[in-house]
Amino acid sequence: MPAKPSALFLAPEAPYPMAGGGALRSASLLEYLGRHYDVDVIVFRQPGAPDPASLFPIGLARRVTVLDLPSNRRGSAARALRNAGRVVRRIPPLVDRFAGFSSQVARALGGTRYDLGVIEHSWCAPYLEQVSAVCTRTVLDLHNVESVLHGRCAAAEGRAAAAAHRVFQGASQELERTWLPRFSLVLATSPADAALVRGLAPQARVVVYPNALPPTPLPVAGDEESIVFSGNMEYHPNLTAVRFFRREIWPRLRERWPRLVWRLVGKNPAAVRRYTAGDERIEVAGPVADAVSEIARSRVAVVPLLTGSGTRLKILEAWAAGVPVVSTTIGAEGLPVQDGETALLADSSEAFATAVTRLLTCGELRRKIGGAGRRLLEKEFTWESAWKMLDF
Repeated sequence: MPAKPSALFLAPEAPYPMAGGGALRSASLLEYLGRHYDVDVIVFRQPGAPDPASLFPIGLARRVTVLDLPSNRRGSAARALRNAGRVVRRIPPLVDRFAGFSSQVARALGGTRYDLGVIEHSWCAPYLEQVSAVCTRTVLDLHNVESVLHGRCAAAEGRAAAAAHRVFQGASQELERTWLPRFSLVLATSPADAALVRGLAPQARVVVYPNALPPTPLPVAGDEESIVFSGNMEYHPNLTAVRFFRREIWPRLRERWPRLVWRLVGKNPAAVRRYTAGDERIEVAGPVADAVSEIARSRVAVVPLLTGSGTRLKILEAWAAGVPVVSTTIGAEGLPVQDGETALLADSSEAFATAVTRLLTCGELRRKIGGAGRRLLEKEFTWESAWKMLDF
């Protein structure tokens, strides 16, 4: 058989285990590459994390190079001090965190030639300098449009945090305008994000590669009197969503439904502890091996996002579980949601609580909307469907 072409895949976070939206998207693209290319991987590791190379499916990657990030203090005071320095230097936090590895990346490449080089996230776009030197074509996979994300975070925060996010918004725009046109191709999660990218960098060649899930059997439905929110709790849009729901929506539901439990599923639960502590009816599950099955235990999935960019894997996972979704408009952005058909949309706290109550009250409506979401997922948001959008 003829030899496969070769590809390089550089990612700031490990695709495996597939826990969280970023890992799921990266894994979907990496698995596509593995079917068509001999793939070498460069991946970063957070201090104390397991060896990413040991978690890759056997045979997927030809070689995995791990770059260890320096340790930093995770307390709120230390983080505030770091971000204050970043504001002064006009460097977005994630760009700053993953910078400084140019020599290690060049050494890992070792002069090897590749037909294709893929970089995950705009935070790592500057490594195009090293990657383009050895790759015939280059692709940047945008999980979010970072400047839009920071702009929305600024609108949702108090004065000091908002000012920082506005600085990071401007710095992200400069980065996007500088680097995106230099890639052979840029992948966006939705037509809405693709339009935003073209507005920022008109010379960039942009195509839509949607977020999607691997083959996911419909789990056995549970019937616990609970609602569920899933995601990485440390991710800023998720943190602000939990804060909003706890302060503005949960008290209404808690009073209306005396036995209702609000479950939070996902890694870094300590980040939202200040909003979950002291209420015995808020259950923090933390990271789980199978998010879809965990979501299926509850009657309603809530997505009370006030900020964000890209499209939400948490909605796709709820659809995969056959669980109906109540989301803000921004939470459902980029997905072909039909209000009242594949989800319920609500932006005010009162409307959100009312929509959740409708679903808790009516089992037939839950089954209708949950089933419609599952059918939409199977039609448009599986890996096999998403891979049809790629031509490299």
